[in-house]
Amino acid sequence: MLTDRVLVTLAVLRLQIPHAALAEMYGVDRSTVTRAVNQVRPLLAGRGYATVQGQRLSTLADVFAYAVASGITLRIDGSEIQVRRPPARQPGRRAFVSGKKKMNTIKFTKICDQDGRTLWDGTFRPGRCHDQTALQTGGIDDLLERFPDVRCEMDAGYRGLHRDHPGQVSVPPAKPAKDAAPEVTEARERARHAQSSTRICVEHAIADSKNWRPLQRWIGRREQLPETIQAIGSLVSDRTAAR
Repeated sequence: MLTDRVLVTLAVLRLQIPHAALAEMYGVDRSTVTRAVNQVRPLLAGRGYATVQGQRLSTLADVFAYAVASGITLRIDGSEIQVRRPPARQPGRRAFVSGKKKMNTIKFTKICDQDGRTLWDGTFRPGRCHDQTALQTGGIDDLLERFPDVRCEMDAGYRGLHRDHPGQVSVPPAKPAKDAAPEVTEARERARHAQSSTRICVEHAIADSKNWRPLQRWIGRREQLPETIQAIGSLVSDRTAAR
């Protein structure tokens, strides 16, 4: 039954219950559970992300158009999830080694609104890729030019985007020189704290998704992780949009 397939998939996405355990519970073969998850997960991932107005967002362009229509400032940040190490001597094996985490990861970008409601997950890249590079290869430069009224709050890792789009991208102020006057250092610290306070909701949105067990450490096939992130993000957006 479709209901059972959906329930099995939700159990896997929420708690990462082994397929063999679910098969025992339902009295079916393990392959039946795996097949059900592989059928339902892409449907959840393809639903898009819910908004308080009722429409669903599927692409980065949708998010920018929604931001213009709703007059919201986007909060954007990257995160990464530990994955299995690729087999030895496999081409591109080192691309998954994160310079920050010192482990094999896959990175993704999350966008939310001022209330921490997830609007989009995307730009899935191996862990060695820089957050800003991943977002730029996703086409954000073109979208910032197409939607000049969109404003974005980001962390210091996106300083290059701030340089290219100073009126649209906000990042923490740069550190003053070591011999800077105390009042300059204090002013910078106040500005950094104010910018961090408006941006912290995206950290909460990332935490909302990572409360789901599979995104704490992914033990499945690496190529299935992006679809899983989007499926979980879509479900989380349904809950947060109803607040």
